[in-house]
Amino acid sequence: MIWLFLLAAAIPERIVSTAPSFTEMLFAVGAGDRVVAVSTYCHFPAPVERLPRIGTYLEPNVEAILRLRPDLVLLHAEHPQIVRQLKAAGIATLALRNTGLEETLRSVAEIGRAVGREREGIALEARLRDGLAAMRSQTARPNPPTLLFIVGRTPGRLDGMLAVGKGSYLNDLISAAGGRNVLADSPIAYPKISVEGVLRLNPDVIVDMGDMTATSGVSPEHITAVVRLWNAVPALRAVQRKKVFAVASDIYVVPGPRVLDAAAAFRRMLE
Repeated sequence: MIWLFLLAAAIPERIVSTAPSFTEMLFAVGAGDRVVAVSTYCHFPAPVERLPRIGTYLEPNVEAILRLRPDLVLLHAEHPQIVRQLKAAGIATLALRNTGLEETLRSVAEIGRAVGREREGIALEARLRDGLAAMRSQTARPNPPTLLFIVGRTPGRLDGMLAVGKGSYLNDLISAAGGRNVLADSPIAYPKISVEGVLRLNPDVIVDMGDMTATSGVSPEHITAVVRLWNAVPALRAVQRKKVFAVASDIYVVPGPRVLDAAAAFRRMLE
């Protein structure tokens, strides 16, 4: 569901983005020069590093947003109270859901339309859909390899692990890349899992981003140490096949216009 409250017909000239995915979409459709502030976790493309911050997507700072006098604020639909506050202040908002791949793709055109770049938004959505469809056709197989993606973990240890389940954007991308999320049947988007649980599932590929979610400043030594953690469980098929990958990149955690990059990375891991 997408909520759009536009209180003025003019194309917005001062835009605030409260999430990395929205920021990347704004730049991708050609409206980056009108973005006046972004969230704490926005790092791509490079020009956003110079912009003011208005808090996280979970807790955007309404007072900081109001001080910027924006024409349009992009935020998650999970914040209806903030939508009401901004609307009461006379500020237009575009509230979107993009937890799944389909929601993400639809939001590209919605953002383009809201910022006066409708043609560019429609074209970008079509390019992403075409690219993913081509990848699905090229990688389709009767028994796809299984992949486990760890998104949270106690640093330096294989406990306190959270993995990607059925209701997540990454689950959809793994499928598009020709794999099967080993936790695709989980009703929880990010279920907890133990080493014993991993052994029972015995995936063909393990992707671990567990203690590298900051995605910046991660050393090669850290990445090697993560792989070494899993190598201590030699009974795992992924370990035996040398298919344990430690990753630290925004492309996996930002459901935005770089979905093809993330899907292509999964495809290489699944080969």
